[in-house]
Amino acid sequence: MIGQLRGIILYKQPPELMLDVNGVGYELQASMTTFGELPEVNTETTLFTHFIVREDAQTLYAFSSVSERSLFRALLKVNGVGPKMALAIVSGMTVIEFSQYVHASDVTGLCKLPGVGKKTAERLIIEMRDRLPEVATSTTTTASQPDLPQTRKGKEAEAVNALLALGYKPAQASRMVAAVATDDLSVEHMIREALKASLG
Repeated sequence: MIGQLRGIILYKQPPELMLDVNGVGYELQASMTTFGELPEVNTETTLFTHFIVREDAQTLYAFSSVSERSLFRALLKVNGVGPKMALAIVSGMTVIEFSQYVHASDVTGLCKLPGVGKKTAERLIIEMRDRLPEVATSTTTTASQPDLPQTRKGKEAEAVNALLALGYKPAQASRMVAAVATDDLSVEHMIREALKASLG
């Protein structure tokens, strides 16, 4: 199991990034929360990882904190929740926010996440309630906030593509980004604001 990587960021385009670890480039799928905390390209960073091996793919998932990775791992144990949905959940909510939704039995709030229907939301509430205290109190480690030199149009396009990768439909992703886009927001912040707004 690969649990942690420290290396130089070669590129990052949500939800994917590549980390150069002693000359070996690791392709990673990262949450939007993690992207919001990554330093600039060509800068060293440390990420906590979870490795999933399947017949048709081997995928490394990256997180900026142990608590976020712990939530991702706990979500994978829920019936009907795969890596894509788990990544979308940790991208759309912080560990604390998700815990609040679950403990409040807020089915409607959880259903606003991509791919989460009423039955899945109810399952999350039932199966995650007893697992969340340990997840929520895990130690966290974060990196510095980037400032990407991109045009607003380019940033919006990247944000929309990231939401598509998380399971949102094209028209919905475009509306979500358009509603929050401003010149001063980075791609990662634009995505986070769009996700937060959709849950409001």
